[in-house]
Amino acid sequence: MLKKSVSVLLSLVLTGLVFSLHAQGASPGSLSAKASILMVAGTREVLYAEEEHTRLSMASTTKIMTALLALEAGDLGREITVTEEMVRVEGTSIGLLPGDTITLRTLVYGMLLASGNDAANVTAYAVCGGIAPFVERMNEKAQALGLQDTHFATVSGLDADDHYSTAYDMALLTAYALENPAFRAICSQTSARVEYGNPPYARTLRNHNRLLESYSGAFGVKTGYTKKSGRCLVSAAERDGVTLIAVTLHAPDDWQDHEKLLDYGFSLVRALDGASLCTLPTIPVVGGEQPHVAAAFANPAVLNVTQASPEITVELFAQPFLYAPVKRGDCVGTARFYADGKLLLEAALVASQDAAAKPKQEKEPESPSFWTRVRQFFGRE
Repeated sequence: MLKKSVSVLLSLVLTGLVFSLHAQGASPGSLSAKASILMVAGTREVLYAEEEHTRLSMASTTKIMTALLALEAGDLGREITVTEEMVRVEGTSIGLLPGDTITLRTLVYGMLLASGNDAANVTAYAVCGGIAPFVERMNEKAQALGLQDTHFATVSGLDADDHYSTAYDMALLTAYALENPAFRAICSQTSARVEYGNPPYARTLRNHNRLLESYSGAFGVKTGYTKKSGRCLVSAAERDGVTLIAVTLHAPDDWQDHEKLLDYGFSLVRALDGASLCTLPTIPVVGGEQPHVAAAFANPAVLNVTQASPEITVELFAQPFLYAPVKRGDCVGTARFYADGKLLLEAALVASQDAAAKPKQEKEPESPSFWTRVRQFFGRE
């Protein structure tokens, strides 16, 4: 555990640090969506929203939660043998049949790329033993993430009276899901070569998300459609260190809606290097060939800010001293960035260089005592 005996608190207002932005009150223009939102992924700052808290059905964007829980369950390489009960579901399918063998990882590909309802059902059985307990886990996760206007009733997104969410909640869920490297890597692929069947054989799954190829910087996330929900889309894109999330529910022209939203967002937000907000400490080294080492960020500390972003404060916690030897990359502290008291980013601090231990000095042999010398003189030793 880090000792907090060294603590530096800096407070800087971002006014003047952000490049020229659109005037306040600007918007992405008219959208076709019944509900929409544009959110900065890292800070959860809302840049634009309309009916964002209105409860609506969300179709297969539901599979964001299903896939996330599958990834968090772990053991993605384990094989599942499909039963007839598991694939008793209508709608979009990746062609699973009773007797097929498939891994949990491939099921996630089947959900996020091809939007397979059968893949979602099999996932529920593989992770929780059935649909009902898996739905219960989905709702528990929703509560844990603060999705106050979300309730899941199906694992695939098929319509049900008590199956609903909001644009705001889906954006929050997506921001959390994208922090999972496996989730982000899978949803960003335009296609994937996978194996399943009886016996398994190679197949290609293709992503339904057109934005991956039509919009610069897009890397996800999920499409959806039912007659009740209409066209639903969750997208994410990154440019110059800025990551944005857009959600539209019941949007006849969703592809164009998302291009408008994302273009608008990228005109507003800039990436700010956290290193520009603070001076990192140097830490004394006990028993080292050099008296101290400088701290550095383990990874780039990037904050996405707008003109409306609140005041940023930085807390630095570092160990009061280090014992040699110190290796470059050793953890030495933590930096925390806050906006209005809300934690935006926690970044590890590491030693920026090695600090070798001083070589041990050999002790000089002790002089023999007087009586030892006398005995040696008379030859008794």
